[in-house]
Amino acid sequence: MPVSAPTETKLRDAMARLLAGEPLHTDGALTKENLAREAQVSHATVHRAENVLAEWDAHVARPVLRTPGEVQRDETIAFLKRRLRTANEQATELQRKLDALATVTANLYHENRELKVKLNRKAQGQVAVLPARGPWKE
Repeated sequence: MPVSAPTETKLRDAMARLLAGEPLHTDGALTKENLAREAQVSHATVHRAENVLAEWDAHVARPVLRTPGEVQRDETIAFLKRRLRTANEQATELQRKLDALATVTANLYHENRELKVKLNRKAQGQVAVLPARGPWKE
């Protein structure tokens, strides 16, 4: 059953907008579903418009999987993922270095405490002679 003239006009106008890359109601992907949405008719109506579908199939021999906007978006996402991966690798390397420095610092701290304890033990048994200074000195 063919569609009415006004519906066919809607479909042709929608097809022209989609093929020109100027959609009003869709993301611009060249699909029959988007043709229906762009024309604001049901998917079943598109399939009843045999003449319009024949033209659509002639223009869109192989459906485009992604619109130029989608391609740009996907390229941006890929670029940002690469940057994120690089930043994460750098952060991991810095964290490893920080952990190593923290370990060295902790070891030095404990060695320092041990040395101070040994020094204090050694100094406890000794009497220190202070040099005489001041007005009482002869």
